[in-house]
Amino acid sequence: MTRFACACLGATLAATMLLGLGTPLASAAPGVGYGVTDDAWLLDGPGTLESRLAQLDTLGVRVVRFTLHWDQIATTEPSAPTDPSDPAYDWAAADAVLDGLHGHGIEVVLQLVGTPGWANGGLAANYAPSSATTFGAFATAAAHEYPWVRRWLIWNEPNQVRWLRPTTPKVYTSRLLNPGYAAIHAVISGAQVAGGGTAPRGSGGGVSPVNWLLGMRAANARLDAYAHNPYPLDPKRETPLSGGCKQCTTITMATIAKLVGLVTRNFPRARIWLTEYGYQSNPPDRLLGVSPALQARYLGEGAYAAYRTARVDLLIQFLYRDEPDVARFQSGLVTLAGKPKPALAAFEAPLAQTSRRGARVDLWGQLRAPAATRPTALLERKAGASWQPLAQLRADVGGFVRWTGALPHGAVVRLHAGTVTGAALSIR
Repeated sequence: MTRFACACLGATLAATMLLGLGTPLASAAPGVGYGVTDDAWLLDGPGTLESRLAQLDTLGVRVVRFTLHWDQIATTEPSAPTDPSDPAYDWAAADAVLDGLHGHGIEVVLQLVGTPGWANGGLAANYAPSSATTFGAFATAAAHEYPWVRRWLIWNEPNQVRWLRPTTPKVYTSRLLNPGYAAIHAVISGAQVAGGGTAPRGSGGGVSPVNWLLGMRAANARLDAYAHNPYPLDPKRETPLSGGCKQCTTITMATIAKLVGLVTRNFPRARIWLTEYGYQSNPPDRLLGVSPALQARYLGEGAYAAYRTARVDLLIQFLYRDEPDVARFQSGLVTLAGKPKPALAAFEAPLAQTSRRGARVDLWGQLRAPAATRPTALLERKAGASWQPLAQLRADVGGFVRWTGALPHGAVVRLHAGTVTGAALSIR
């Protein structure tokens, strides 16, 4: 059926604690929404859908990216394609998840992807529709079905052959992005529609994200935000804050300034959404994974990178749970069996070392989980087998905290607030 939307610390700590009372960075973006995308876990994970949504609440997830597969929702051609109540449309699976997210007050980025065979001459779902009209009609129906959704994303990684054929920015813009943009804006006042959704590289037969963006501009793309998935290309060597190839036409988190410059010049009114990001852990991925401690560290550094980068509104973690096939993504916050990795604690209370000047280091963090009560938190330092208070930090309105002080290489610190304990961070 179509739905229209309707406690105090001892005085002995006071001197050191004052060091932690800081203000946000001048370039900070406290409106950054940190979220998760994991369609398979939301749809079919262990327990009930309500229990999975409650877990998102516990983590402090503000936004979820979820995908509508056109080819699965409309396996046969609708006779009234702009009407979501047409019998050819089956929204049931998506309805349950999206209604649940809406009920929990979690914002949604709704991604549209996958062409049904009747719309592209019987080809696979990664082939573009033969006509822009058909995708525009589907986008209209989706907007009517979910009128409360304000953020929309047209396609996933279209610069790679496995996601879109023909793999050209002109085809993407003319048959998918622009008709989807017009359709959604015609139905939902104030909607934001993102284009791009690019992978960090084109891979075999694909197009680099730099050339893809420039091609979209040449094709007169219409968008409110440019979406990108800034995965590391060499996760064993590249961190969110260092490495990467500044001269290449690839774009990772370490070279995110390249994307900011391109968007500023070519789509000056557009925002930036980082709609997939994560590091795989070893175990279980022994080829591309990093240690669980490094995965947690990089989660905090990635959060800081998004925070400090102009125009960035979203950073979405991929995934919540590792995938069953070890050859696929093992970037979850928990293992396939549901065992928490250090990254889970890092998501609830991320902490990053942002610089070192001699003996002094700068730390940045966030009290993200609701159980990390504000406005104060403890920065704790490991001493032997125990943890000792190092400083009291006062969070700003976004829950962000900063601290500057002397720490030696190898010191281990963490955030503690309320009932939340963040992941341990080894100082470099």
